[in-house]
Amino acid sequence: MSAGPLSELAPIRPILDLNRNDSRFVTPIEVLNNLEEGTNLAEMDWEDFEHLVRELFEKIFSGENCEVKVTQASRDCGVDAIAFDPDVIRGGRFVIQAKRYNNIVPTSAVRDLYGTMMAEGANKGILVTTSYFGKDSMEFAKEKPITLMGGFLWHTIY
Repeated sequence: MSAGPLSELAPIRPILDLNRNDSRFVTPIEVLNNLEEGTNLAEMDWEDFEHLVRELFEKIFSGENCEVKVTQASRDCGVDAIAFDPDVIRGGRFVIQAKRYNNIVPTSAVRDLYGTMMAEGANKGILVTTSYFGKDSMEFAKEKPITLMGGFLWHTIY
């Protein structure tokens, strides 16, 4: 049995169906436009910081038909936001965790994110902080679909 010549085959658009229904999602709060120049992100309200991170990822993914949703403050199962990227090659469900810290982010936070990714069925985990990551955290994330975004990146994005 043969499928015939390739020239006779019709392309089929791949489908990436992402379940976007989640009772943890809340109405977003606009934070970015209300920030004053020189605002210390590590001192801002933690909930505002989570919404700011959502806005950041909305800007990063803008124009790519992506959607970023922020979750409720409690019982969020370790998820501060979820990004949905419908691109069939690089897309999927991305779990975002925001950590407003002044000191080094403990390796346990990166391990927790990885566990949350597995529980959520996420393709990628992103941990954003106002602080920085140590060697053990970076080593743990190295071979996994985890992106660590330390405070130094805020100077290039914000």
